[in-house]
This record gives sequence, C-alpha cells and structure tokens, in this order.
Amino acid sequence: MKKILAESLRSSVKSAILIIKLIVPLYILADLLLYFNLLQYISFLFAPITSLLDLPAETAMAIAGGVLLNLYAAIAFAAPLGLDPYQWTILAVFLGVCHSMVVESAIMKQLGISYFYSIFLRGSMAFVTVVPVMLLPRSIFSTAGEKHQVPLPEYASLFSMLQASLVQACILSLKIILLITVILIIMDLIKSTRLMQAYSKKVNTSFSIIVGQLLGITYGAGILIREAHNGHLSRRDVFFVATFLMICHSIIEDALLFVLFGANYFVIVGVRIIMALLISFLLLQLFSRFSVFRQHVSRRNTP
Repeated sequence: MKKILAESLRSSVKSAILIIKLIVPLYILADLLLYFNLLQYISFLFAPITSLLDLPAETAMAIAGGVLLNLYAAIAFAAPLGLDPYQWTILAVFLGVCHSMVVESAIMKQLGISYFYSIFLRGSMAFVTVVPVMLLPRSIFSTAGEKHQVPLPEYASLFSMLQASLVQACILSLKIILLITVILIIMDLIKSTRLMQAYSKKVNTSFSIIVGQLLGITYGAGILIREAHNGHLSRRDVFFVATFLMICHSIIEDALLFVLFGANYFVIVGVRIIMALLISFLLLQLFSRFSVFRQHVSRRNTP
C-alpha cells in the first residue's frame, strides 16, 4: 500500500509539473490581454463566425475571448448582450468544444498531439457539433433566460493585476496537483487488485476519459501523460482518448456556466458526447486502416 501511494505521488507531481509549466505563463498572458483590452483589436476576425452560428454580430468579442482565453471571459463579454436560451446553447456547444485553444493545445502537445491536429479538430468539430442544435425546434428551449452579471476583473494597476494573476495561477496549479494525485492514487489502487490486473489497460483509458469528461482536458491529460510515459497506453489509445476529450470534456462545470443564463444542459452534453463517440470511432477506423495499409506496403517492398 505504501509503495503504491509513494509511486502515485511521485508520478502525479511529475505529470502536474509538466502541465503547470504551460498553464502559469499562459494564464498570466490571458490576463494581460484582458487588462490591455487587446481582444477588441482582433475580435473582427471572429465576426464571420457569428453569422454561421446564427448569433448577433456583437458576440464576436465573446467568441474571441472564449477561443483565445477561457469560458469565463466569453461569458463576461456575452452576458450584457441579452441572448436568448437558444443562442446561449449555441454559444455553449461551440465554445465547449473549442475554448482555451492556446493553453489546451499546448497541453495536448505534451501527449504527442500536434498543434495543427488539436486546432483543426476542435475548430472544425465546434461547427459540426453545433449543426444538430441549430436543427432542433426552438420550442425545446425555454422562452427566457436568467439574468446574471459576470463583470470582468478590474485592477488598480498593472502590478496588482500581475500579482492577482500569479496568485490565481498558483491556486489553479495546487488544484491540479491535488486532484491528479487523488485520482492517480485511486486508479493505482484499483489497478493493484487481482480482478483488475488483466484489465489495467482499460482502467487507464477509462479513467482518462472519465476524468477529462468531468473535470476537463487539463486533468484528463495529466492522467494520460503519466500512463503514456510509463508505457501503459499505446499511441492508438492516446490518439483515441485525446480525440474524444478534445470534443467532449468538462461537461459539468463548463456546461453549467451557460445553464445559468438559460442554456439547455441536456442538449449541450448530449450532442457533445454523441459527436465525440462518432468522430473518435471514425478516426480510429481510419487510423487502423492506414496502419494496415502501411504494413502491407512495407511487406511488399521488403526484398
């Protein structure tokens, strides 16, 4: 038992540190963008997206904040716009798939998933996943959303902003270490039982998906990094889990942020889970067929 706990602690801290090295500087960078109000100069790039999503043009700033920064920035920009529940649901599904692209693509890179694949998959799947929502009858959405105020943080000076940002980044880092440690200990204890010895690979994959779905890419990737580095997961497994999580992750906290404004929780979660399963399965089939094709060509070219 002590050996399992010690090993879990060592590996969790190692995995968490890899993620923290990315999160802290990027977290502060995001706050700098907000502090200097730099998003207004690039939000026009996201204006065409609003028409495709059947959203008001004013939501371009919210989409820019969500894609480049995080969901809290997106909601803060969208809250004053008076969106109806249908529009909040559209925004929730789209940004649920492709929010925090800079930070989370960097985390995926630690698993060997390229920036191009991360950005292309999440960007394209954000549009694809929204399509079923846009085809639903408006009657399933409530007629009026809740009114909440989500102000952006204000600081007296640049120094106070940097100080607050560093504190929040450290708090987030501590949460990452604690949560990943607890999850890995539970996973290792389960894997140590005789019943699970023959299914340890499935335990690795299942835990990564469950954690990522409930808590987000950061925590799910933390588990994946440990398991991949230890050789417990194949390249194929990592590809499948990473693809699934990039489409469907953090279905509790992220979705509930939008539910506060009237978005339909079951629509948000349902379409993301179905699309994640479908796309992951299709990509895995292509991955497997390509591997078979390469092996076939290799055998033919072998003298």
